[in-house]
Amino acid sequence: MADTTARRYSIGAMIFHWTIAVAVIWNWRLAENAEHAGSREAAMAIFADHKALGIAILVLSVGRLLWRWTHPVPPLPSDLAGWEKTLARTVHVIFYVLLIGLPIGGWIANSLNGREIDFFGLFTIPGLPIGTNEDLGGTIFDLHALGGSIFIYLIALHILGALKHTFFDKNGGIFRMLPFGKVPG
Repeated sequence: MADTTARRYSIGAMIFHWTIAVAVIWNWRLAENAEHAGSREAAMAIFADHKALGIAILVLSVGRLLWRWTHPVPPLPSDLAGWEKTLARTVHVIFYVLLIGLPIGGWIANSLNGREIDFFGLFTIPGLPIGTNEDLGGTIFDLHALGGSIFIYLIALHILGALKHTFFDKNGGIFRMLPFGKVPG
């Protein structure tokens, strides 16, 4: 267990954070590229990678949650205003809901449309045993897209907050999630 007085996240938390962050941004770009592909076949090929990466994000996110439950996180900087602490905690909870909910929603929607998920050609993830309902599957895909858009806006807010805390407040900000840089005591 990590020391609860630490000001920096553990190396494991950092690895999970940055791996998931890169995967989420990459997956968003895949979805955007699929939407603008020249043909249905090209879009479906790109979406296949989007789905596989979504499952990888789901697995990484469950691992991250398990890590978080077994390794205490450092306290928020003491100079944060009450509203900043509330916003930070709220955004982090929403991140976890989306990191788990979006891939599961995508898997459910694919299952309702009678589709399996090819995991980068390594193996196939079967559809969930929930029957077929293309209308419901389409509605869930629409909600999945909306959730993805909300996620991107929250990521932008998260990045802006980290930059504010790093360069304006000078309280460690982004360096709490990096193995280098100054995190004041």
